[in-house]
Amino acid sequence: MSVLSAAPFSPEAIAAEGIKPEEYAEIVRRLGRHPNQAELGMFGVMWSEHCCYKNSRPLLKQFPTDGDRILVGPGENAGVVDLGNGLRLAFKIESHNHPSAVEPFQGAATGVGGILRDIFTMGARPIAILNSLRFGSLQDTRTRRLFHGVVAGIAHYGNCVGVPTVGGEVYFDPAYSGNPLVNAMALGLMETPEIVTSCAKGIGNPVLYVGSTTGRDGMGGASFASAELSDASMDDRPAVQVGDPFLEKSLIEACLEAFKTGAVVAAQDMGAAGITCSTSEMAAKGGVGIELDLDKIPVRETGMVPYEYLLSESQERMLFVAEKGREQELIDIFERWGLHAVVAGSIITDPIVRILFKGDIAAEIPASALADNTPIYHRELLPEAPDYAQKAWAWTLNMLPPCTLDGISINGTSFNWTEVLLNLLATPSIASKRWVYRQYDHQVQNNTVMLPGGADAAIVRVRPIHSPNPQPLTPNPSAPGVAATVDCNPRYVYLHPYEGAKAAVAEAARNLSCVGAEPLAITDNLNFGSPEKPVGYWQLAEACRGLAEACRELKTPVTGGNVSLYNETLDSDGKPQPIYPTPVVGMVGLIPDLTKICGQGWQTAGDLIYLLGVPVDAEPSSTVTLGGSEYLAAIHGVTAGKPPIVDFDLERRVQQVCRDGIRQGWVRSAHDCAEGGLAIALAESCISGGRGATVSLVKVPSLRWDELLFAEGGARIVVSVSRSHQADWEAYLEGHLQDAWQFLGGVSSDQAFVIQTEDNLPLIDVAVSEMGDRWHYAIERYLES
Repeated sequence: MSVLSAAPFSPEAIAAEGIKPEEYAEIVRRLGRHPNQAELGMFGVMWSEHCCYKNSRPLLKQFPTDGDRILVGPGENAGVVDLGNGLRLAFKIESHNHPSAVEPFQGAATGVGGILRDIFTMGARPIAILNSLRFGSLQDTRTRRLFHGVVAGIAHYGNCVGVPTVGGEVYFDPAYSGNPLVNAMALGLMETPEIVTSCAKGIGNPVLYVGSTTGRDGMGGASFASAELSDASMDDRPAVQVGDPFLEKSLIEACLEAFKTGAVVAAQDMGAAGITCSTSEMAAKGGVGIELDLDKIPVRETGMVPYEYLLSESQERMLFVAEKGREQELIDIFERWGLHAVVAGSIITDPIVRILFKGDIAAEIPASALADNTPIYHRELLPEAPDYAQKAWAWTLNMLPPCTLDGISINGTSFNWTEVLLNLLATPSIASKRWVYRQYDHQVQNNTVMLPGGADAAIVRVRPIHSPNPQPLTPNPSAPGVAATVDCNPRYVYLHPYEGAKAAVAEAARNLSCVGAEPLAITDNLNFGSPEKPVGYWQLAEACRGLAEACRELKTPVTGGNVSLYNETLDSDGKPQPIYPTPVVGMVGLIPDLTKICGQGWQTAGDLIYLLGVPVDAEPSSTVTLGGSEYLAAIHGVTAGKPPIVDFDLERRVQQVCRDGIRQGWVRSAHDCAEGGLAIALAESCISGGRGATVSLVKVPSLRWDELLFAEGGARIVVSVSRSHQADWEAYLEGHLQDAWQFLGGVSSDQAFVIQTEDNLPLIDVAVSEMGDRWHYAIERYLES
């Protein structure tokens, strides 16, 4: 008789927990018996991809995780880096994709709440939030509803909890129509002398449940997040949690106060898999066991059974291990903040999770079987790139219609280059995201130095909130700061996962360098389709290889992150539609002196404009290309070609020169050339600065006009420099970049943006106000249509 045939559950009931037949057999082998309903649910959530990374863990091992500034790497609630002078920064990124697809407001809101708990669980006060969002086409009614709901949810939670949302990115592409991506990143400044970990220890120490009550909301959210979305997913609304940002604000204050007493041995947020995850992970990390009595847990609903207690993902809850004898001290703190705090269990010698309910043992499982000794799948990698990629790589520039100095004709309609530029500026992925960030409170806490939309990265002042010598109310202008960014061009990764992932890391570092920050470390959010499909696993494996190489090359170790797989939508015919592979890179950087930063907009008429990186008159190469470009997709409707190849030596030199130029006071604005290439970067600098520019470009005969204007890649950064610093700046460039820079033109006193040839023939001539109208209001116009 097979294990399954003897099981007290039907095969359908086992599959409903996300457990495969062979995994059920392994559960029975480990327990020496069949599990009960509660135990089956515990294994279901803890052996889901969302919790145990069973398909991705072998790939994650190649990431570099050590560095001079790394204090805490992967394995804890958040990574921590040393900023110097006693300042330590915790940061992490997490996804809430599937919940946001089903209930966008609460899905996004609780994503923010969850990432904030990861930060303050370490003993850090949250100081900033960023987000990386992906949606389908704004022409689609459902996409507009999801977009509205997600942004409103992020705004609601962040604004109410009192943490500024300072930056992010938003992309729109039909690939995300059924499965939006909502990735939230948070930063926090350590307030406790010691970093709080989740490692349980001390036999006999009490285990405290603190925070909100437990209900039936969020049931099985981890398993829900590890399955494809289908038409039936709307029935899974109970798997979406409901958050209370005002309660979380109290929880932040109570936890930080409790940590400072020294009475907390370990702490763990109850996020995915709730009580199951927090008890098993804390016990496994400490090599001990936890006994927990569900009758002690504060509840908000009656008649709950162990399965519901253990799988509930009710928000704003934590699990503490306390010093024996000091539990009342902690309980008093939480009650003063209006929160629940009860002794619900204790640390035991046997390395098991033992759950009690109504005087009986409701579940008893080895902690390691749930937390670290979980299934791992070593999947076979395709021997060569799949057909879709090889077909895309076969694309060449010859497949585009011919173009001239005057423009290009597409499907019988002629466009001059000014019209092409304006159309690109109105593309939602390029257009201003002010409709989004104006809903966020980005100035609460009074530490936001660079407002959203003003630069390539967010900048936040770092200063201890509590210190023996409090800082004056007027901040020190030369105090240190932290810059942060989230980046990924998913089209690049789709076309070439290895190169696209490298480009994501390089762009993140470039964005930090554009504000004068030294890149320190990353947290990543790997959003992919099903790893069980050969193409899906190839995309994941190749992207991980690219991320690992780029992080080593740029000396930005990985401190942790999140893996979100099975981002696929099953249509009504049951056919899976995967998203573009999207490995989002969240990177933080150090700014030693906040008086030495810059934004992306021109500052003064008469300033000189330079291009750092591959010059425009260079011969065509694989480092600067129209392959995978926004121009190709938005103007020609083509997603093909190979994306730009990253030249790490050039990236390092360009970024160092940009940082040095800012710190010397030479560089007055800096903006990297990303989507839309050089022309879009120049146009955005005009719009942001409210000033025009006149630029002359030299075209080599082998280069197309659209390549000259809109090709992407090349480690390019556009900077402006005061004329008074021209000699010093150019001498520095000659010594450090040699032939990898070029003088382009100057910031003008009028309101015209002009790109012309070296013979003064106009390519683009447009008013800054007209560009600004297209760029600023594009998203609003889509939403009003």
